[in-house]
Amino acid sequence: MSTARLTVDLDALVANWRALDAASSSNTETGAVIKANAYGLGVQPVARALAKAGARRFFVAVAEEGAAVRDCLGPNVEINVFSGHMRGDTDMIGDLNLIPMINSVDQMLRHVEALPGHGFGIQLDTGMNRLGMEPDEWMAVRDTALDLSPNLIMSHLACADEPDHAMNTRQLRQFREMTAGLGVPLSLSATGGILLGPEYHFDVTRPGIGMYGGLPFAEALPVARLDLPVIQVRELQAGESVGYGNSWVARDRTVIATVAAGYADGIHRIMGPKTSLYAGDIACPIRGRISMDLIGVDITHLTEEPQGLTLLGPQQVIDVVADNAGTIGYEVLTSLGGRMTRRYRGA
Repeated sequence: MSTARLTVDLDALVANWRALDAASSSNTETGAVIKANAYGLGVQPVARALAKAGARRFFVAVAEEGAAVRDCLGPNVEINVFSGHMRGDTDMIGDLNLIPMINSVDQMLRHVEALPGHGFGIQLDTGMNRLGMEPDEWMAVRDTALDLSPNLIMSHLACADEPDHAMNTRQLRQFREMTAGLGVPLSLSATGGILLGPEYHFDVTRPGIGMYGGLPFAEALPVARLDLPVIQVRELQAGESVGYGNSWVARDRTVIATVAAGYADGIHRIMGPKTSLYAGDIACPIRGRISMDLIGVDITHLTEEPQGLTLLGPQQVIDVVADNAGTIGYEVLTSLGGRMTRRYRGA
């Protein structure tokens, strides 16, 4: 094999979804966020596994993503589109029965004029200042919107991964004020909100990163495994360097394995100095700069030459790699390149 192999453990993903479902209140429906190609892991196999496990409400970022989900799951699930009813989306929303989460008065007018009687949801801005109607805007259309029977009213927490952050209680209070007495299903929480406790759960929760093995769900099972094939092994003497810019120089005899992956595959250069690959449970540090297609790895301490080395797996989960790169697990997953061979296990 000459390309990296990304193995997605669908059984682990389903187990994580079920754990977050169990953590949600007993009268709360647990949906699933599968935007961005299921966080880079493949939307169709992920969607099928979650639907088989019992998920019936899915969330995507844009209508085109909703089309891919409808294609693989058929008519019996609800697909909510965070970006709402955008210009040019009318045919897709109508033909595929997608549920746009309306973000503004303009979107509301577009939707009711183009698709009268078609289902929709509403997104409210409770302080994140990203998507959704602000309080004054919402009050101006609230009665009209309620007469049209929205499927769901939602907002999104900005700091749910920090349980003690004051923004959480501030947004919860604002959401309650904006939705008091409406009699419409409500949703505020993704993974972090679920972990904040029952007062944040309302009628629908929307787990995302926790399903895929990431923080803030510390008990999540690893879902993604990334194995990189070794192309060549060479022995260096003291004073010889590895890679562009001579950025790493051997102090003693060193054995370097060159593996087939690089920043073109989403393995960003910035993570190199702090990151190891693994031969089983043995850490093998990256040496030199990560280049577009190749990475040098120190295997001097191994007793035999490996056929491949592991970047992501139980030895090193996505948030460890993310910390090494000064980023978050979401970015690590969604950056994984298209030329990797993807394999799916379980479910």
